[in-house]
Amino acid sequence: MSATARAAADARIAGLLQGRIHDCLAAAPWGGRRVVLSAFWPIGDEPDLRPALQAWARDDRLELTLPVILTKAAPLEFRAWTPDTPMAPGAYGPPIHPAWVRAAHWLNAAAVLVMVASGWRIYNASPLFGFTFPEAVTLGGWLAGALQWHFAAMWLLAANGLVYLALNLATGRLFHRFLPLSPRGVLRDMAAALRGHLAHDDARRYNQVQRLAYLFAMFDIALLVVSGLVLWKSVQFGMLRELMGGYEAARRVHFVAMAVLVGFVALHLAMVALVPRTLRTMIVKS
Repeated sequence: MSATARAAADARIAGLLQGRIHDCLAAAPWGGRRVVLSAFWPIGDEPDLRPALQAWARDDRLELTLPVILTKAAPLEFRAWTPDTPMAPGAYGPPIHPAWVRAAHWLNAAAVLVMVASGWRIYNASPLFGFTFPEAVTLGGWLAGALQWHFAAMWLLAANGLVYLALNLATGRLFHRFLPLSPRGVLRDMAAALRGHLAHDDARRYNQVQRLAYLFAMFDIALLVVSGLVLWKSVQFGMLRELMGGYEAARRVHFVAMAVLVGFVALHLAMVALVPRTLRTMIVKS
């Protein structure tokens, strides 16, 4: 479902609820007593009724409440809510990231770190361009040692990536978290981010800039693996080599894909620094 269709569906649900609320208020004796309306804060792909909540909060006849889980396995408690009420993730709600996502994230981070550092050492043995990387930031000590580190991390990156992709497809998370995606939505969210108006109150929902960045990172890692296979076994993967324009072209593709991935990691770390609680959600359950 596209962002426009989802917004339209949310608006239809809010309209139906508004009609029911109107009927309820018309039938109930007013007498200065407020009608308590229990709502919910959306999680994941649940309908987003927050705009409607903002409107209902302005109705003096209504008192809005939201559910709160105070202790594990305890019944829900409902507390009064207004647009000024501060919101924070609960300790007992569903995890923002399931355990397999958190595990895959950190395995991927370790593999990328090893591959980049060892890859720089391999690059220094036969530079493509007029520069080399400082020895202090490389891994392996010499070419053969760097190759051993690089191949070990390559298998971890490839296996972890395949498991991650398979679980995302099997659980439907790939479509729920990373789609829909549209040029208009990306430009809208990018403009909001540049103005400092992009909300981060629900870590379960990726904005369209995040969706594009993560999908591009998946594509970039796949390109790294494919071009790496050409560099590793050029004869055996002759068709891939030819599709990439030859061995030397594959080297350049591999280098550029690595540089793009390093840029993504740097941007990712900057975003984590701006919204630190996103780091916690990738370490613990909530």
